[in-house]
Amino acid sequence: MGAGALNHDAELPNPDRQRWLGLAEKALAGGSFEEKLISHTDDGIRIEPLYDRSVTAEPLARANPSSPWIVSQRIDDPDTGRAKAQALEDVAQGATGLSLVFEGAPNAFGYGLPRTAEALETVLDGVPLNRIQVRIDAHPWSRAVADWLVAFLSKRRSDPAKLNLSFGIDPAAIFAGTGRLRMSIEALQASMPQSLAHFFSMGVPGVLLEADGRVFHNAGATEAQELGTMMASAVSYLRMFEEARQPLVYAAPHIGFALSVDQDQFVSMAKVRALRRLWARVQEACSIAASTANIHAETSFRMMTSADPETNILRTTIAAFAAAAGGADSISILPHTIAHGLPTGFARRVARNTQLIMANESHIDHVADPACGSGAVEALTAELGEAAWEEFQRIEAEGGVLSSLQQGHIQKRVQAASARRNAAYQAGERAIIGTTLHPSKTERPVETLAAERRPAVTEGVAVCEPLFPIRLDQSIGAAP
Repeated sequence: MGAGALNHDAELPNPDRQRWLGLAEKALAGGSFEEKLISHTDDGIRIEPLYDRSVTAEPLARANPSSPWIVSQRIDDPDTGRAKAQALEDVAQGATGLSLVFEGAPNAFGYGLPRTAEALETVLDGVPLNRIQVRIDAHPWSRAVADWLVAFLSKRRSDPAKLNLSFGIDPAAIFAGTGRLRMSIEALQASMPQSLAHFFSMGVPGVLLEADGRVFHNAGATEAQELGTMMASAVSYLRMFEEARQPLVYAAPHIGFALSVDQDQFVSMAKVRALRRLWARVQEACSIAASTANIHAETSFRMMTSADPETNILRTTIAAFAAAAGGADSISILPHTIAHGLPTGFARRVARNTQLIMANESHIDHVADPACGSGAVEALTAELGEAAWEEFQRIEAEGGVLSSLQQGHIQKRVQAASARRNAAYQAGERAIIGTTLHPSKTERPVETLAAERRPAVTEGVAVCEPLFPIRLDQSIGAAP
């Protein structure tokens, strides 16, 4: 066959789908189209190799589309002196948000700030609160920390109404991540609206309650399971306020979301976008004016590897790009050495600068919803949203998120999804670069900060089977 024929086949002026299929089958030379060119997500959503452009799609904007997303740095060092220095360094070098992670938080991975008002005040001392977002990661004592933060702001004579705050109160994530609640489910549902009423009266902007899906993702949940559980959590909070006769139209804007994004770029983009649509759908069902979802995205802990940790920089870069292109309002990148212990300043700087380059040099935020109209991403967004809605309805039929967790229903589905994924890795159907594929032949020491891991929370009245974070390389026995 001559070069002209090859060029003719390679060029596709105005190709239609049937012609493309014919060329694809010819290239496969008898191979299975389904096996070679069709893939599926963990939820079984079919991913085609070619999509038509979506001409009717509407863009999904961030909560504040005129500004870049918030570059949020984790502050999780048990040594408050080091943590204070980290916070000041991060802000001085361009971070626009701080995520305070206290001990006992499901997302602390064994570390975290001491659970004291003094630690909070020490870390925030000298931080220009009017220029950054301060978010508290959900943990068992979030309600007390909220009071500490308000008291600290009063001491500094800062007006909370002029700040960007997220208090991270999420009983469902705490129940799932620790297996404990400090009071019964019934007592929590009865007391929570009154407990938070004075925050509403203060006019504090930002997020009071957060539906956090990271604990489910890091334990092995699929994308739809993570999103469906988040919707069930958010609806449970709306229901609490409704039963306390507090207007939902005022409560809804104070409910935020936190999710995980991983190296599967298009699925992660679709997950962020699907979350926006799901929250709008919930508010429509409640007959209240839709408020834009406030979404915090953190790169996946479960995708991090201990072998060849530099490959984690590539993973987190892809994940952060997906979060930014998908429209997350704030993003936090886990430092690439986190699988080995508490990250040093170098690993933290790499995480911070990755975002700063995306925002200040690549200008990813200059286009509102860049995925809008993409046939592939729009299809993934729609189908993922439907699968998540089914999971949400399933949880509601089980009595709501707290009841479903107490009875172990959510845990069983997450564990089953994790087992299916692990089996695919062990069978070689999926691979982890640097771990199962092209594994590093030499082990090098990885520098971390000296810090003791904190014990898991054991106190509580309500009890369920906890969902602890576990990395993929650990779960398939590939971690050194």
